[in-house]
Amino acid sequence: MGDDLGAAGLRFERQGSIGWCVIDRPEARNALTPAMYFGIKKAVRLVNSDPDLAALIITGTGDVFAPGGDLGGRRQPGDAEVPDVGQEILPFLNIRDSRAPVIAAVNGICQAGGLLIAMLSDICVASDRATFRVPELLRGIPDATYAAVLPAHVGIAAARDLLLSARKFDAAEALRLGVISRVVPHETLREEAIRAAREILQTPPMARMHVKRMLNERYGFIDYQTMFWALEESPEPREGMRAFMEKRAPNWVPEDVARDLGPEPKARG
Repeated sequence: MGDDLGAAGLRFERQGSIGWCVIDRPEARNALTPAMYFGIKKAVRLVNSDPDLAALIITGTGDVFAPGGDLGGRRQPGDAEVPDVGQEILPFLNIRDSRAPVIAAVNGICQAGGLLIAMLSDICVASDRATFRVPELLRGIPDATYAAVLPAHVGIAAARDLLLSARKFDAAEALRLGVISRVVPHETLREEAIRAAREILQTPPMARMHVKRMLNERYGFIDYQTMFWALEESPEPREGMRAFMEKRAPNWVPEDVARDLGPEPKARG
């Protein structure tokens, strides 16, 4: 397969038996293009097929881990072609089901698809500077992965809060709720992510695979059919994305609420 992930905003690095998938698109605050999502999927496949690799760490650059998809749908020079079927692009289930351990080293802003990557990794090690958000409903997207994954991590009440309010929360609250499992000083993030990978690699792969399978059964059914129908047919995702790009409230927000909320924040969804 080689180490080229087919996306200009990603790079793959090797450190002994550990592979690093680095999200590095600073000009767009690490917003993930379709090629980048698919490239992360390729990185998971790479560590599972290369006999010299035993684990994968996914991290970002600067003050951003990953804020989710690029709502402009832009491609970059050097991006490889990706499948036409949206579900086939997404790396989340590959991360969840990977035989090789996958660690998320969350260095900063972590939202939308970025947070799903963090939650579905075997261990998420987050910087104490990291912030989190589930903004999909702000864009009119009924996200099927979150509907299945978030309640399994935090319970129904907290999942309703985070999904329906789309509010931001910090690393301490993410740890308390069970969204992530480890928070470390920002300066030690890389070392702590390596430590987490090495801890998992002390366990035998076949037994680990069975334990992961049993754990993953807690997530339940992921209704991608409804999600992708809405993305194709519903006017709400189009209006939500258009409003975000135009830095205004979507047309479903009551005028008095929109005035109180002020302008749409600049962080990508």
